[in-house]
Amino acid sequence: MNVVAVTQARVGSSRLPAKILKKVNRETLLEIHLKRILKANKIGQLIVATTHEEGVQDILDICNQVDVGWFQGDLNNVLDRFYQAVKNQKPDYVIRLTSDCPLIDPKLIDQVVEYTINENLDYCSNGLEEAYPDGQDIEVFKFSALEKAWKEATLNSEKEHVTPYIHKNSTFKGNTMFTAKMFPYTHNYNHIRLTVDEANDFDVIEKIITDLGVEKTWLEYTNYYMNQNLASINGKIIRNEGYQKSLKND
Repeated sequence: MNVVAVTQARVGSSRLPAKILKKVNRETLLEIHLKRILKANKIGQLIVATTHEEGVQDILDICNQVDVGWFQGDLNNVLDRFYQAVKNQKPDYVIRLTSDCPLIDPKLIDQVVEYTINENLDYCSNGLEEAYPDGQDIEVFKFSALEKAWKEATLNSEKEHVTPYIHKNSTFKGNTMFTAKMFPYTHNYNHIRLTVDEANDFDVIEKIITDLGVEKTWLEYTNYYMNQNLASINGKIIRNEGYQKSLKND
């Protein structure tokens, strides 16, 4: 199977501008993110889907240093940006990741990809139910599903967040257009934040990386987060706040 991973990255952010360019131990969060993704065995190619914003050259420079591809597209229509980034490759499957998740687990990526292929799903995610830590969000979908969404999605929320058109019209939601399942889980860790949306999130990630490094599994980071009571620092931040705002704007 031809599997292409696409991670969205931009300079601007209303809550924490240039957050992915912040450094821990002399490495930007974007570098850490990309290097961890590249350890996944199921990915044939990694592309950074970015924008034309002022300051974006810093992102492009990091992509070139880490030796990953990049594509510059629409700032707000991220669905179009994703589609344009992969349309020439026409892969069998696309993985959607976001660069504000520096500690994304490559083994977990492989597991979600393998499950999606084995189940012959149009769409699979470990985030259809909020059971995995925020910051370990992985979506895998067929290119054909992405292309259909790109052609038919009309709502701003469907364009700003890439996959809502797919999962809203899926068997997981009781519809028939796309087959979809939640990636299985045994415990609920939805109270864990391993993502960077605000300054408090960065403080947590900085402590985790300083103490544990960048080679641990998502579960090792999660257990450390709980043992150190890091929720006292960033545990009150709302999950998926950006998507909720988009829905209200629809």
